[in-house]
Amino acid sequence: MNAICIVVDRLHVGFLGTYGNSWVGTAAIDRLAADSLVLDQVLVDTPRLELLYRSYWSGQHALCPQQQAELPPLPELLRQAGVATVLLTDERLVSQHPLAGYFDELAVIDPRWEPRVPEEIEQTHLAGCFAQIIEHLEELSGPTLFWCHLAALGTVWDAPAEFRFRYHEEDDPQPYAAAEPPNRLLATDYDPDELWSVVQAYAAQVALLDVCMGGLLEYFRSSRLAQDTLLILTSARGFPLGEHRRIGACDEALYSELVQVPLVIRFPNGLAAAARTQNLVEPSDIWATLLDWWELPVADSPTAASLLPIAREQPVAWRDRLAAGAGASAGQKQRIIRTPAWLLRSAEGEELFVKPDDRWDANDVASRCPEVVDCLLDALAQFEQTLPGGRIADLPPLGEVLLSGLD
Repeated sequence: MNAICIVVDRLHVGFLGTYGNSWVGTAAIDRLAADSLVLDQVLVDTPRLELLYRSYWSGQHALCPQQQAELPPLPELLRQAGVATVLLTDERLVSQHPLAGYFDELAVIDPRWEPRVPEEIEQTHLAGCFAQIIEHLEELSGPTLFWCHLAALGTVWDAPAEFRFRYHEEDDPQPYAAAEPPNRLLATDYDPDELWSVVQAYAAQVALLDVCMGGLLEYFRSSRLAQDTLLILTSARGFPLGEHRRIGACDEALYSELVQVPLVIRFPNGLAAAARTQNLVEPSDIWATLLDWWELPVADSPTAASLLPIAREQPVAWRDRLAAGAGASAGQKQRIIRTPAWLLRSAEGEELFVKPDDRWDANDVASRCPEVVDCLLDALAQFEQTLPGGRIADLPPLGEVLLSGLD
């Protein structure tokens, strides 16, 4: 039994057909999703990679105090069980993460790239990364976890011009032409053409990703791996595209375009194929799921839960809240709490959004629902107070208004 986990950083969930996009062609990823369990409500617990990977690899929530005793890292637990572990990445923060050293093999993709747009797909950084993925997969033997983190969507936009003009209409502005992803706050009176040119270029990069994923999936389906390998595709963070006047990382403001990410899990033998769930999912669940996949005990985590019972349609009590915090660049006090019915963002003040209807947090209803804001602030405080020594699953259930919303 093997597992492959591919994390594509800065992949905007709203640009995938699986998640409702009908504009950008993502046929390969959509086909993978048709064979997989699709998780619709996945939020990262932080945009800071060093803390996010603590969640992925040790099951600790990003809001847990860093001085707290760490749970055994995933690659170490797997090594003890006879499972080999391989990490491939082009992201320095991942390759130099303190837990990366527990992997049996660490392969670093040369992160240097030319700030230019090539003419051929094969000359792009993303295509080179996927070629190395396939090379490493061909060498796997015995039970193995292969983890790949790609920074490309947040590092270089080098999709050939043909991809950029694929989404260009006659009266549109020229697509953003640079290979360096934009990163800025738009003016309050910004020109919509300025934003649209960036959106077209980002769509091109997603289309390039889909082509590369198509090549990988073709290899995967024709190889021995397809019979006994768990395949996970997700993202570490989204890429804001003007939803709150932000393009790119900017100040890492905790809105849904940044923290909500895709998660598609393909099981062997058709398990959970074409299934979807609205359960609230966080990064540490991947840690718990991988341990469960190899039938290893899941150590005591304050938040993590395996997704295998959901895939098997087993009755399971599931969490009713998620929380996330931002990095220092966005202010340490920035927090969000998400329930099935609401998302509350607490920073300089409070903003409240109705979920899941208000997908991109467009309509702040905090002033109209002050009682909901107060209840969510209390729930957020309770969440943070419980993390250091308890389990979020042991908290009393939230009230009906926080679960189902207002009439």
